[in-house]
Amino acid sequence: MTSTATKVDLSPVPVTVRPAARLAQLFAGLALYGTSMALMVRAEIGLSPWDVLHDGMTQRLDWSFGAITALTSVLVLALWVPLRQRPGIGTVANVVVIALSVDLVLGVLPPAHALPWQLTLIISGVVLNGLATAIYVGARLGPGPRDGLMTGLHARTGWSVRLVRSGIEVGVLVVGWFLGGSAGLGTVLYAVSIGAITQFFLPWTTVPGRR
Repeated sequence: MTSTATKVDLSPVPVTVRPAARLAQLFAGLALYGTSMALMVRAEIGLSPWDVLHDGMTQRLDWSFGAITALTSVLVLALWVPLRQRPGIGTVANVVVIALSVDLVLGVLPPAHALPWQLTLIISGVVLNGLATAIYVGARLGPGPRDGLMTGLHARTGWSVRLVRSGIEVGVLVVGWFLGGSAGLGTVLYAVSIGAITQFFLPWTTVPGRR
């Protein structure tokens, strides 16, 4: 399975290729991604590195979680300019749909207090996050702001994707933790499993390009 997943082509494909199906896949994946974030927030036992930052900023600015994710997305997009990255439909949709969906689910899902329910939420959230990532990335309509920052730095510096991603996520995790963001068991679980989960689903969710 690993060898198959590494051969998946995720380069952007023109919108004119199967537009309806790919747009539906994009929006579904982004909505599920926002849902997965809400599940992890309500578990209250640690978040993904970026969401630790979002959580810390939420406490300092008293904005909704979704509004903070949109704000950081816009700030990250500003860093695309010197990296000469080009946004696509998927990039813009990423900012809007995730922000709306995470706030919507947080509005109806209460926090978990019992450990079995917390573990259920965090495990479900991490697995759903990996599936959702594969779905929206597999639509091949442009990277999200944070993915584009990673690939842009990789292209400009020549550093490995693994090194760039690790550096970014450690940086935002540290800043988020200092701001009071929630880091813990969920953070560790996310870090060690999200890559493998996403890779597992990509071969089934990635749409083919023009042949």
